[in-house]
Amino acid sequence: MIHRARKRFGQHFLEPAWCAKVVEGCRPAPTDAFLEIGPGTGAITLPLASRAGKVLAVEVDRDLAARLEAQAVPHLTVHTGDVLDTDVDALLSGWLGPDAGTPVRVVGNLPYNICSPILFMLAALSARRPGLVDATLMVQAEVADRLVAVAGTGDYGVLTVTTALSAEVSRLFELPPGAFRPRPKVRSALVRLRFRTPEFPVRHRETLIRLVRMVFTQRRKTIANGLRAAASGAGLDGAAILAAAGIDPMRRPETLQLVEFAALADAWSAAASAPAVL
Repeated sequence: MIHRARKRFGQHFLEPAWCAKVVEGCRPAPTDAFLEIGPGTGAITLPLASRAGKVLAVEVDRDLAARLEAQAVPHLTVHTGDVLDTDVDALLSGWLGPDAGTPVRVVGNLPYNICSPILFMLAALSARRPGLVDATLMVQAEVADRLVAVAGTGDYGVLTVTTALSAEVSRLFELPPGAFRPRPKVRSALVRLRFRTPEFPVRHRETLIRLVRMVFTQRRKTIANGLRAAASGAGLDGAAILAAAGIDPMRRPETLQLVEFAALADAWSAAASAPAVL
């Protein structure tokens, strides 16, 4: 039975030839445990389950989830639900059971409309779950551009910095609209995130992310102007914080490297925790 793609779920099903390339790109081993986000009709799921140790597929479309589960594929567990509304950490622990510390890999053909939130979720998950190894993901080409962007370019922003906190990103290959059914209006790309900890200390991760979001909403302003209102509202001296972090206040947000955002978060947290001067 042919499944009609549902627009509300952002469904674009990958053609079989391209699915084979994705699976081959993952290089699954018999000892691997995979989390698949959005298995759809199972075009990636089934060949992956035949080669990996076990696969947990999370599917929001109840009809597709039921159809996949009815096939009773060995080594495959299907969870019906929206991955963004799911406690994925707890789900993985329950699925792995006594082997909760087993390394986990991720694969997925991500719906374009929720691609960035899923990437943010995976970055946060990797901080809580050291056993998250990598993620091989189909994304919109412009999202791939942002993931691999370097400081000083227009694509460099919140997604770039937040992802770089947790992973090194590589672009594997691009796909034309004709690789999907129905055809999207944009090009896509397969990317791989290799999760790791940064080479330098990140002591205040949540503060760093909050500051990054704050300054990139005003990316045309200098970093001093971008921080001024929030610093003032918190009773802090933005200029002093930038000086403590060693950052020129006239620079713009897109010129700051991840290590500089980490220094900014340290300086902000130190200022916020300092005793008030009476």
